[in-house]
Amino acid sequence: MFEGLRFQHWSSEQDADRIVVLTLDRAGSSVNTFAREVLDELNEIVERLSFELPRGVVIRSGKPAGFIAGADIREFESYEKSGAVLDAISHGQRVLQNLARLRCPTVAAIHGHCMGGGTELALACRFRVASRDPSTRIGLPEVKLGIFPGWGGSARLPYLIGAPAALELMLSGRAASAENAHALGLVDAVTSPEMLVERAREIIRRPPTRPLQQRLRAWATNTWPARQILAPMVRKQTAAKARPDHYPAPFALIDTWRRGGGLPQRLKNEARAVARLAQTSTARNLIRVFFLQEQLKALGAGVEHGIRNVHVIGAGVMGGDIAAWSALRGFKVTLQDREQKYIDPALKRARELFEKRLKTSERIDPALARLKADVEGKGVAEADLVIEAIFENAEAKEALYRKAEPDMKADALLASNTSSIPLDELRQAVANPVRFLGLHYFNPVALMPLVEIVRQDKLDPAIEKRAFAFCKAIDKLPVPVKGTPGFLVNRILMPYMLEAVRLYGEGVPGPVLDRAAKKFGMPMGPIELADTVGLDVAASVGKELSGFLNLEIPKGMESLLESGKRGKKDGEGFYKWENGKAIKPEVDPGYSAPADIEDRMILPMLNEAVACVHDGVVESADLCDAGVIFGTGFAPFRGGP
Repeated sequence: MFEGLRFQHWSSEQDADRIVVLTLDRAGSSVNTFAREVLDELNEIVERLSFELPRGVVIRSGKPAGFIAGADIREFESYEKSGAVLDAISHGQRVLQNLARLRCPTVAAIHGHCMGGGTELALACRFRVASRDPSTRIGLPEVKLGIFPGWGGSARLPYLIGAPAALELMLSGRAASAENAHALGLVDAVTSPEMLVERAREIIRRPPTRPLQQRLRAWATNTWPARQILAPMVRKQTAAKARPDHYPAPFALIDTWRRGGGLPQRLKNEARAVARLAQTSTARNLIRVFFLQEQLKALGAGVEHGIRNVHVIGAGVMGGDIAAWSALRGFKVTLQDREQKYIDPALKRARELFEKRLKTSERIDPALARLKADVEGKGVAEADLVIEAIFENAEAKEALYRKAEPDMKADALLASNTSSIPLDELRQAVANPVRFLGLHYFNPVALMPLVEIVRQDKLDPAIEKRAFAFCKAIDKLPVPVKGTPGFLVNRILMPYMLEAVRLYGEGVPGPVLDRAAKKFGMPMGPIELADTVGLDVAASVGKELSGFLNLEIPKGMESLLESGKRGKKDGEGFYKWENGKAIKPEVDPGYSAPADIEDRMILPMLNEAVACVHDGVVESADLCDAGVIFGTGFAPFRGGP
């Protein structure tokens, strides 16, 4: 069929039934992404297929792990800089529209990650089949880059699976499993990875009919009246989570869908809206945040961590959740505390996490079996990594190291989850300090992606690389930091939090301070954050940093602690807490806040970020921004402090 034509990224084979299997294996890349040359080759192939029509076409990936990760973001960034975004989007739309117009059945055979442009290619096919494998995830995450699907994704998906489900997928940017995608009607069949291409061929031989209920839902939710009724409702729900001035993309997506029209008109509206969004500072900053994330992920590449067994000492909220997360990610974990009664709540939370993430008993049960209570600490001798996660007291931690280290294997790593105690100080109690480092997780462990890899002056760089690789294996982002008080994130966060508490003490109501911080773009206000972290933890970190940074613990925090009010965990701190939610007092409608409260809270953070880069706490401004965004949720649309 393609005699005389040579393709760098695509290959094809045709069987006796005249079914063509197209395989994408992007040259020089470990993952398939849609660079311009990949698209151009596809266009040439589709054009040839339209002249010599086969019985059907199957599109699959030649990579072992993943279908298509989406568009090439670096290339997209270069289009934005040269003002060529609209041309690039229109070109992508044309190629996929040519594929959609082929007069024979087309099937996307999806195994592994299928994101963005990969999902849009699948939507341009007549049918989709996915492998029933945990690695198979199908999504349109463009909203996380400050844009929305621009190669026909937003024009096609609502009309395939119905507007409510399609908008939820695109507005959240979440990825659906194969089973979930099948239930939504996004894929037509689910099978084993081994049978994927054969199942796709079967669909070409006997094309299925979409269930009537799915077709009715798709039609009914996209009629003109339905769009006019649904759009304001979805907009209101979205505004409760994001501000239009901070994150314009979700609102532009809703408005573009509401306008409707035939497919050519929908594609035109989509391309124009995405091209406009690409030129906003939000999109530029979110794309930068994406590259920062990739930079952190790359720290753990190409190194074997050599860790199978993890032993965690301390079954409090942090220790218990670190243990649960490690077990969720496939490690054998033993969890130690003084008595079983301290471990039981951690095991209960672990079960809840596994049920939420893994869904089925055949996945939940093995995870539960990997996590074992270990009051006597026998797991220390078997562990490849021992994590200490007890309360913030240097003497107690040092005593623990002296007791545990003699039982450890020679090549095992010893890590502390301390949030602020300098590691150069703690390592004095460690006999073999080359293997001692900090692994500082953030609360809640299941949601916060960052782990600070804390250095001390005797740490072996090879051990640090193993720690990076371990973070990659547990799906966390590592950032290497110097072991000075507060490390990076707490050193930057504490001046902000303490300044807010000081303003509170001066009479500014908590809800006003929280609103001002959220208006700036923080995910949670500082008063609510202090309660959530725990006033005892905040005060302990504050004391650790006070001499180093010249900080003073505000009196309001001290007096609450003296009365035993530590925040969310006790049901009362600055706010009362019910069912995990802060009950915030009403603010007098006549109250007028001082004009400088945003500056007073935010500027100390920015100053401290500059100081951290200057003092070499992190090696670059990029790593500083990455650490603060992924460790505190600092307004991602601003690109970091």
